[in-house]
Amino acid sequence: MEKSGLCAEVIVELSARKADRIFHYGVPPGLAERVRPGARVLVPFRGKNLPGFVVGFSSPEADIKIKEIIGVLDEGPVFTPDLLELAHWMAGSYLCATAEALNLLITPRLKVKGVREERRFYPASGGEGLEEALQDCRSPKQKDVLKQALERPGLTRRELALAAGVSSSVVDAALKKGLLTVSAVAVRRRPDGPEPVAGDFTLTTGQEAALGPIEAALSAGDFKTFLLHGVTGSGKTEVYLRSISRALAMGRGAVTLVPEIALTPQMVARFRGRFGDQVAVLHSGLSDGERYDEWRRVLEGAAAVVLGTRSAVFAPLPRPGLFIIDEEHEPSYKQEDHLRYHAREVAIRRAQKSGAVVVLGSATPSLESYVRTQGNGPYDLLRIANRVDLRPLPAVQVVDMRAELKAGNRGLFSRALLAAVNERVVRREQVILFLNRRGFANFVNCRECGLVLKCRNCDISLTYHRDGLLRCHYCGYTAVLPEVCPSCGSRTIRHFGAGTQKVEEVVRRTFPEARVLRMDGDTTARRGSHAELLGCFQGGDADILIGTQMIAKGLDLPGVTLVGVVNADTSLFMPDFRAAERTFQLLTQVAGRAGRGELPGHVIVQTFTPDHYSVVAAAAQDYQDFIRSELPVRRALGYPPFNYLARLLFTHEDEETVKQGALFARGILDQKAAGEDVQILGPAPAPLSRIKNRYRWQVILKGPAIGPLRTVVREGMDELDKKAPAGYPAVNVDLNPQGMT
Repeated sequence: MEKSGLCAEVIVELSARKADRIFHYGVPPGLAERVRPGARVLVPFRGKNLPGFVVGFSSPEADIKIKEIIGVLDEGPVFTPDLLELAHWMAGSYLCATAEALNLLITPRLKVKGVREERRFYPASGGEGLEEALQDCRSPKQKDVLKQALERPGLTRRELALAAGVSSSVVDAALKKGLLTVSAVAVRRRPDGPEPVAGDFTLTTGQEAALGPIEAALSAGDFKTFLLHGVTGSGKTEVYLRSISRALAMGRGAVTLVPEIALTPQMVARFRGRFGDQVAVLHSGLSDGERYDEWRRVLEGAAAVVLGTRSAVFAPLPRPGLFIIDEEHEPSYKQEDHLRYHAREVAIRRAQKSGAVVVLGSATPSLESYVRTQGNGPYDLLRIANRVDLRPLPAVQVVDMRAELKAGNRGLFSRALLAAVNERVVRREQVILFLNRRGFANFVNCRECGLVLKCRNCDISLTYHRDGLLRCHYCGYTAVLPEVCPSCGSRTIRHFGAGTQKVEEVVRRTFPEARVLRMDGDTTARRGSHAELLGCFQGGDADILIGTQMIAKGLDLPGVTLVGVVNADTSLFMPDFRAAERTFQLLTQVAGRAGRGELPGHVIVQTFTPDHYSVVAAAAQDYQDFIRSELPVRRALGYPPFNYLARLLFTHEDEETVKQGALFARGILDQKAAGEDVQILGPAPAPLSRIKNRYRWQVILKGPAIGPLRTVVREGMDELDKKAPAGYPAVNVDLNPQGMT
């Protein structure tokens, strides 16, 4: 059709950045009432019909022929102006397409088309009409159904059949005969959760001092970011709850993020105990229907308190006033595939636009956040130095496993840890054993020729599991443990190292009277298993909990008096500049699970590097001591928090193709970085050089300011889009990566 008046501005749903612009489409008269800003529509685009988002109305610059919108895909708008602004910001910040960001923001709405309806049955008539119907009905079973419907109107089909003692087909026959009528009602798909836990706590002096500035900022309605640095067990959650109460009193909503689904059961119990049905829960462990219903309650203003994992930062609160990020240092707040956003950055952006307050809480803050509290930094630092009721921090004992070997102890556990576990089992106190590696053994190799069995799809050793299978934890490949070496034919195939399965086996064999639970990626795959395992342990139905990092943070388990770290070195020598920081955080956090009740806590850390500063500082639970050692190293190497990073990851099935593609991109980036304070490293193979049969090379960029760094990457990628030859490798851009593997 010829352009007539205003046309709809549409962002077509494509992930390609070169197509990330507004296209104009005509609006057919029959769709004029439904095509509004925020609507999702179907449009013709380059020979295909594709979804798109209506973002406004205007006239095209030139008088050209335009195509018409084909249809509207939803009952109403799926995003609001503030979410559109956020999508534009994410596109600029993370160098993605706006449509990709919008899709992420409205995912719960797109996956489910509407509310769930449940049919309820009622008598079709009453009084004389009912008597007449009963006399005319020749089926005794249908009469029983009608009588039950009269006594208990509103039952479902199944409930009515059970009440009458008949099959569901009898209910259908009564409905068909006109004895019954049916109506549909909306049913909320509510996530399962623990019983609410109410609590009436008196704030400590430290909690009061931390809460005061937060409440003042909320009352003023000004944007502000606080870093709440409180030792483990200092009562940060109570500060969160009081802050939320203040936000609600001012008619504003609050979002609280936790890093792991494992943490949600305890938090849900406390939040519902305080705020009841105002709490909406959002995380990936819910069904699509449950997520949609919770998302819809937030959108409609029925739930003003949102609790969830990373993606809950996009909850459509009409008037957000507070964003809380618990354990803010956790890398899980960064999405590591597709659109690589960081929930902390998104929360701060949303708070800036709505005049809200951000609280970042941690016992071990990320170095980036801590440095932003220094000098004239943008964050305000709040400290809680003591535990609730002035309970002491647990005593930490570091065991040098080199000395254990010299003494002839080649087992998983040091003599000190064995004795301490036995003591707790006898006294019926609870124990946590932490090892951040699942499976039975870390790798399998041949003692004759030294061959390490690797995944056929990835450059990674296979992990041996107790079921006799070798598994790749990156692509899911499995293989049977061979009887002979595939290389030399030797029968000296052995598995080495230890994972949580092996720890469990040794514990059960050593302490047969102990009740043992294991919590890792293998035991928590089933829906609801996190809450089930934690509930069992917290309820006193188990003595020893073995687990990976999901048990190392945030959990409040008052019965635990001993924590054993089986191997503190697991994360220390990873090929990542944050390895020392991750180690310090993990050790400090898992140590903090001990001694949170009436009895004092004890922690035993087993390590082959007892003199490393991250281990020493964690044993002393001294954050300042750690940063005094770590910050000079970061500064000397030019890593965050003193520089920003960007990582371009190139992948392809052919190694030479990916290498040449990375070299080609490096040449373009060099041109764009001329005159800018940006350093470019590489290209070089990534630490994990092949995953899922795709070779991986990377280029790293460093710079003291994020603006020039982002500009170099954006302009480089734009030119690469134009000049890249056919068959060019896939390129993934990650600004401020949390991991470098």
